[in-house]
Amino acid sequence: MNKEERQRRMKDRIHSCKSALPALAQALKDPDTPKRARWLCALAVGYALSPLDLIPDFIPVLGALDDLLLLPLLITLAVKCIPADVWQKCQAQAQALPPKDGRYALGVVLFWLILLLLILKGTGLF
Repeated sequence: MNKEERQRRMKDRIHSCKSALPALAQALKDPDTPKRARWLCALAVGYALSPLDLIPDFIPVLGALDDLLLLPLLITLAVKCIPADVWQKCQAQAQALPPKDGRYALGVVLFWLILLLLILKGTGLF
C-alpha cells in the first residue's frame, strides 16, 4: 500500500467517524436503543466533544494516538450494539439535521461546569 492510498484510507476513516457522531447522538435519544449502546454512545460523543483527552495532544505521537484509536473504537463498539434498523433510522435523522450549529456544545459545557463545581466543592474551595 503506497502513501497516497494510506492517506486516502485515513481520510475516509476520519470522515466516517465524523459522520457517525451525530447519528450516535440521535441513538442516545431513541427509545429503541439498548442501554449498553446508550452508554457507549454517550462515551463516544462525550469524548469526541470533550476538551480533555486521556493523553494530551501536545505529547508527540501519543497525543494523536488516543484520538486515532480510542474514538474509532468507541464508535465501532457503540454501532455494533445498536440494532441495524435503529442505526439506519438514526443515520437518516442525523443527515436531516441542519449542518453544525453548535447544538451539542451546551451539553458539553454544562457537563464540565458541573464536574468542576463538584471538584471545587469536594476540595472545600467553593
